[in-house]
This record gives sequence, structure tokens and C-alpha cells, in this order.
Amino acid sequence: MKENIKIGLLGLIAFTLVVDVFFMDEGPSRRDRQEQATPQSNIAATPSPNNVVNPINNPFENQTPPPAQPKLSETRPKTAVQFAEMAHDFGTIDQDTKNTKVFKFTNTGKEPLIIEDAKGSCGCTVPTYPKEPIKPGETGEIEVAYSPGKQSGAQTKTVTITANTEPITTTLNISANVQVPQ
Repeated sequence: MKENIKIGLLGLIAFTLVVDVFFMDEGPSRRDRQEQATPQSNIAATPSPNNVVNPINNPFENQTPPPAQPKLSETRPKTAVQFAEMAHDFGTIDQDTKNTKVFKFTNTGKEPLIIEDAKGSCGCTVPTYPKEPIKPGETGEIEVAYSPGKQSGAQTKTVTITANTEPITTTLNISANVQVPQ
């Protein structure tokens, strides 16, 4: 019986510590309570990168996350792009096949076109895009490989292109009717 009481009290103490450490935001922080309990010294209170962090103190406490970095496309000079077609229908295709479509485009602006990224809406849709700038008036290609795997029925997927255009994203669409092979 005494062992059960001891185990219960230890569990209650552990639970209280966990709640205090991770969930209690009101009142002075643990660091403030420790500073109040320990005598002050001549050592600076602000830790420097060379100081060893006490594992009891949370080094990330009271820190704000860094501001989000703007995409390079947001800060580069703007240009324009014209695609020969924005959508492609593969028609009826079989499961477990690789289907590719090349989307051709022209830089119709006055600045070099820089494609920063191209992402498919799922892992089955993989775009390949030029990494070098496309000069004004020049053309380029984005190849989209669609591998439906075990998907079936009507499918619609997208490729989102991020570039120094206005708006910075352009969306290409592919679709197919995926059937189980006979």
C-alpha cells in the first residue's frame, strides 16, 4: 500500500513539473525565478554565443522567429511569359505508365526570365525546367512527367511555376483518365 502511495506521489510530482515547464506561460519565467533565487554577480545577464547554455534554461525562450525571406522572384525585375498552351489532356492512359508533355513558352517581357521553381501538385507530377535565364524574345520548355501509379479514373494535376513575372506564379494543368490495364 505504501509503495502505491509513493508511486502515485512521484507521478503527481512528475506531472506537475511537466505542466509547469511546458504549459505555464503566466507569471515570471523559469529564468526570472532562477535569477531571483540566485545572488547577482558581475557577469552580464545576456548570453553571448561563446557562453555555455544551461540546459535547464530554454535558449529559444522569448525569441521571435526570423522574418520570412522574400522569394527572389519578388525582388527581381519583372518580365512576362507566354505559354503556347496552359493545359494538356493525356486522354485515356494506363496505370503505372510515364506520360510526358512539353510546355513551350516565350519570354515576352524586357527582362531575362528566371524560373525559380516549378512544383507538381503531387509526387506523380514532376516538372523539369530551365535553370538558366531566358533572354527576352527567346523560348524555353518545361517538361512535365505524369506517372499515375495506381490512381484510377479522372485525374487533374497542376504544376506551379515561380518566376520573376507578375504574378510570380503561373499554373499549368494536366489531366487524364487513368484506367487499369487489361
